[in-house]
Amino acid sequence: SPVFVVQRIARLDDVETIARATDDVPRLLADLVEGGGDARTVGRLVTSVTDAVTRRLIELAVAKLGPAPCRFAWLACGSQGRREQSGATDQDNALLIDDTFEPGEHDAWFAALAEFVCDGLAAAGYDYCPGEMMASTDRWRQPLAAWQRKFRHWIADPGTEAQLLASVMFDLRCVAGERALFIPLRREVFEAASANGIFVAHMGGSALTHRPPIGLFNRLTGARRGVFRGRIDLKLGGIAPIVDLARLHALAAGLPAAGTLERLRHAREHGSSMLSAAGARDLIDVWETVSMIRLEHQARQVRRGETPDNHIDPGSLSRLERERLRDALLAVRDIQSALGNR
Repeated sequence: SPVFVVQRIARLDDVETIARATDDVPRLLADLVEGGGDARTVGRLVTSVTDAVTRRLIELAVAKLGPAPCRFAWLACGSQGRREQSGATDQDNALLIDDTFEPGEHDAWFAALAEFVCDGLAAAGYDYCPGEMMASTDRWRQPLAAWQRKFRHWIADPGTEAQLLASVMFDLRCVAGERALFIPLRREVFEAASANGIFVAHMGGSALTHRPPIGLFNRLTGARRGVFRGRIDLKLGGIAPIVDLARLHALAAGLPAAGTLERLRHAREHGSSMLSAAGARDLIDVWETVSMIRLEHQARQVRRGETPDNHIDPGSLSRLERERLRDALLAVRDIQSALGNR
């Protein structure tokens, strides 16, 4: 039961026992998938465990370090921010600190907090972010005014790096600490982004970088080389393009919702300059289809005692499953093409 796992984590007193508690998460995911859970429900329940681990680690850090010298908010990015985690995920997080922050006096405390929490998450099975997008890195541990400057710079000068960073940071969600610190920042950022047509256009181009793995004659195409040769990356080639398109709509519409389905449902009801209502309807179905194929793949891996990943062999799918996946990815490609023409 995810409720039992979350409650148990909240009572644990050290990193080692928390890490042992998260050993149950892969089996929990498999149980949820085999029990008929839909992708949104499974993602939210799996994410609730990550949130519980994060909050408990923060509580243990404060107990060790003493009271915080000023208010702060711990922010989740990426799939945790969207509440869409699966069985294969790393950590993406940031720390928002009140502007009463004094670097010389307070930075050591917050650096120790971030290191304790990020190391604890790694011990619990949440790998360090390869791009170091974590609160333990100085760049992602800043006071409110500094975060406001960062976002203003990304929006005013949307280069390649700015687009990459913004694509993750626009999925922020407050997990612990002072949520009141985060709400004004989120509101300001989305209002500024939606008002800047050049930034939205650049993000539109960024949303076309993750292409579905469809080759000649509309066939599914696996990787040509590497460890996963012949396999399809359902995260980069299937989920990421949909997430990008949903985020693009949210930016164009000034919608601060972080979840992909929430964004797509808003587009279905209202449409936008970047995503039509008809396109949003299709993407809702496609997101559920691709997400469930990925989750079912990971559940099978768990039952075999393997580490879950996002790479699936098309040959392991039934003919009907392959057709469903191909049709879903073709729909994504068509919507991307329409956006590219626009």
